[in-house]
Amino acid sequence: MSKPQPVHVIGGGLAGSEAAWQLASAGVPVLLHEMRPQRSTPAHQSGTLAELVCSNSFRSDEADANAVGLLHEELRRLSSLILTAADRHRVPAGSALAVDRIGFSTEVEAALATHPLVTIIREEVASLGAAGWPSVIVATGPLTTPLLAQALQGLTGEDSLAFFDAIAPIVHRHSIDFTKAWFQSRYDKGGGNDYINCPLDRSQYETFVAALGAAETIPFKDWERDTPYFEGCLPIEVMAERGRETLMFGPMKPVGLANPHDGGRRPYAVLQLRQDNALATLFNMVGFQTKLKHAEQVRLFRSIPGLEQAEFARLGGIHRNLFVNSPRVLDEVLRLRADRRIRLAGQITGCEGYVESAAIGLLAGRFAADEWHGRTPVLPPATTSIGALLRHITTGAVAATFQPMNANFGLFPPLDGSSSPPVKGKANRRQALSARARRDMEHWLAAMGAVCDGAAETAAAADR
Repeated sequence: MSKPQPVHVIGGGLAGSEAAWQLASAGVPVLLHEMRPQRSTPAHQSGTLAELVCSNSFRSDEADANAVGLLHEELRRLSSLILTAADRHRVPAGSALAVDRIGFSTEVEAALATHPLVTIIREEVASLGAAGWPSVIVATGPLTTPLLAQALQGLTGEDSLAFFDAIAPIVHRHSIDFTKAWFQSRYDKGGGNDYINCPLDRSQYETFVAALGAAETIPFKDWERDTPYFEGCLPIEVMAERGRETLMFGPMKPVGLANPHDGGRRPYAVLQLRQDNALATLFNMVGFQTKLKHAEQVRLFRSIPGLEQAEFARLGGIHRNLFVNSPRVLDEVLRLRADRRIRLAGQITGCEGYVESAAIGLLAGRFAADEWHGRTPVLPPATTSIGALLRHITTGAVAATFQPMNANFGLFPPLDGSSSPPVKGKANRRQALSARARRDMEHWLAAMGAVCDGAAETAAAADR
């Protein structure tokens, strides 16, 4: 008897790692192809699977108030490897889920490397037409190599869209001046003191914004000049160009904070830093992704009170990000319409964010496992966070204006109006959407279980 064909997963980031885990957990052999460390990218620093190249935050963990927090909850229910590792390596971050990035990625790689059905192959895959590969998941993320991007273009007939992703600097805690800075979360959420706050008065803030406007940035290559930014991850200097007060209503907003060095008064603006590792020795500058030249970063960021002697473990950077026009090229189970052997997963599909990438990787893995076992996939309800995200990138978005999207309640179908009394207020509406998502998630889990049980009974009958 011939050995069953494995599913090939290309890319060992969050989406590829999650897809491989879901396949293996379903009894499907997997060949996981990751080109690092043989070939690196402009953003990665290691060869470890599931490396977090930008922030260490998985964003809000509040399931009743935030669609990303609800997505966390759903992924936990679906036995996500990424969320399991994130929970085990959690570091303080208020109401957000942030992780020790090294511990997190090390655990993900160890789980896959020791699974008997997973084989990790350290090589670059440059073609999608390999003979004998009946099932492929492409999860190469925003830094897909030119050769593989060309292969996708050749299959889909669509030009890949592109935008820039920017990385925030990381500061050594010991170099922060706590005679000026202090620990506190906005409105004392989470542990109440999960963030380091560096305050600016009005004069300091306006001087900082003016200096940002005059600072030197990394020059673009000719082929990068027309690439748009993703609105949810704008460089700090680009935000500052949009108006003098843009930053103080964005990442530097001072609401919910009281400066103990100034009689408990609220500062005019504030830079927050979030813990980046389990030892609490590294803190990243929240919302300060940047394309400034390195010398300019050091000069400007050391002008912020509390960071005058700052030592940087990593300065900010920028890299090109690719995604396909998913509503045009993917079907409802993430297969390329042009070649149904091939699924896409993660940020290359136009979802944005760590958790969203892992979620689409999870679905791609489960859909491929269903196909391998001869089952018909059961789609998640569009009323769940994971289902709303899937629907948006496959059938829900307008292809002509498609752009990357984070999970958010705006993707959910509206409440049906049957509530009595009607739901009023944003907070109540979000709670109602979350409650509906939980109910529908239970039905989906039961439906998937019934499909698997039915397939097992059919297989047993065939054996008899």
